[in-house]
Amino acid sequence: MSTLGDICAVACADLFRGDGAIMASPMAPIPRLGVLLARKTFAPDLVLSDGIATLVDDDGKPEGWMPFSRVFDTLWNARRHVVMGASQIDRHANQNLSCLGEHARPKVQLLGSRGAPGNTVCHTTSYWVPDHSTRVFVPDVDFVSGVGMARGAAEIRRIVTNLCVMGVSATDGCIRLVSVHPGVTLEKVIESTGFAMHIPDHVPATRAPHADEAALLELLDPGAKIRGTVTA
Repeated sequence: MSTLGDICAVACADLFRGDGAIMASPMAPIPRLGVLLARKTFAPDLVLSDGIATLVDDDGKPEGWMPFSRVFDTLWNARRHVVMGASQIDRHANQNLSCLGEHARPKVQLLGSRGAPGNTVCHTTSYWVPDHSTRVFVPDVDFVSGVGMARGAAEIRRIVTNLCVMGVSATDGCIRLVSVHPGVTLEKVIESTGFAMHIPDHVPATRAPHADEAALLELLDPGAKIRGTVTA
């Protein structure tokens, strides 16, 4: 039987369907597991970097040379898909990594915008949120680090959380519900989201891994040390 961690890893893998030969930049263990699963199944042309100067294989061993300058060339030319985290995401899919409260006098100082502005403007961006709650999903972010579609994002493809998968409406740029993970209720998703979102008449369940994918996940993550961290 598939665990919630299996479901989230597969959902992160599916983010990269159709991307072809681009750089995949997963910023957390579950998205990285998803990228490795994608590379071993339907997306063998995805490229991974150690974030410094080296292309790496699935085991993190050097595969080629890629200095930071080439990373930026890849970014600016839209040949990258990043999966970032978020301290806040609002109904317009704007992301906040910078601070909580007013920027001039924040209650909490966070990481700062870092690469979020360039990422969201230049290439495909998705998000991984391991704790779906009204603290993360807010009506309006306190500070816009990564922009949503209405502010000029290239593409906000999906938001994968421990409860569901979300997307962005093509009509108004607002967040819409795509699927709910097995074992999670629609009511739980709604009460954990701090704004009203587009909900289809029929909400499908997020897919479980196929048998070959389940076997690969166990090889990639023996004993579910990564997948086991995901809870509802």
